[in-house]
Amino acid sequence: MNATATREPHRVGPLADRLNGILASRGIDLATAAEEAHGEPVTALELADARIPARYRRALADHPKVTAWADQIARAGRPGPGGPGIAKGPSLLIAGPTGTGKTYQAYGAIRALLARGVRLRWEATTTADLHARLRPRVGHDAERDLRSLACCPLLLLDDLGAAKTSEWTEELTYRLINHRYEHMLPTLITTNLPTDQLRSALGDRVASRLAEMTDRVVLDGTDRRRRTVSAA
Repeated sequence: MNATATREPHRVGPLADRLNGILASRGIDLATAAEEAHGEPVTALELADARIPARYRRALADHPKVTAWADQIARAGRPGPGGPGIAKGPSLLIAGPTGTGKTYQAYGAIRALLARGVRLRWEATTTADLHARLRPRVGHDAERDLRSLACCPLLLLDDLGAAKTSEWTEELTYRLINHRYEHMLPTLITTNLPTDQLRSALGDRVASRLAEMTDRVVLDGTDRRRRTVSAA
């Protein structure tokens, strides 16, 4: 299946839309410019790697349940001229202690979908960054940002439950999760919390929806980051 990028993968958010519009008005096409720079077509996976943090830029999902989820989402993709578009479907919750590879597997899942030729617009954020991004402040439309994340075809929400909670953060998390639950939008979620502690940490409403909307993967083992330092 051809993973060559069409214009659809460039739609990564409102800012990118505005940038593409400005460049287009000047006769510049990002895909064409990138192809000319490299001398060959640019794939959707290559475009995604430019947005993925450097540490996870070559992430490969190798856990059987993660690859099974990616296969399921890819098979359910809507037909389109540039390949199947991401469809509604189950979400994936990856749980486990710190350093067991949860974020690696999550970014690997995104890369696996793109490698399978699935056209998708995606966003990724940690829970702490989400709270910082949506905290009310003068001149910033937090509601617009929340709607953008809530409606994104694929969202990676990293470290759920790791940030300090309050009534405001609990309500924010509920609104985000509830919208994606109601509209069956695939969501990749990682958490350090054992699954039996999600309810007390996130609240009944969020935990109940996560229980229904997600397939679950539990990673175990020692902290790989500490093991790497020890071996150095």
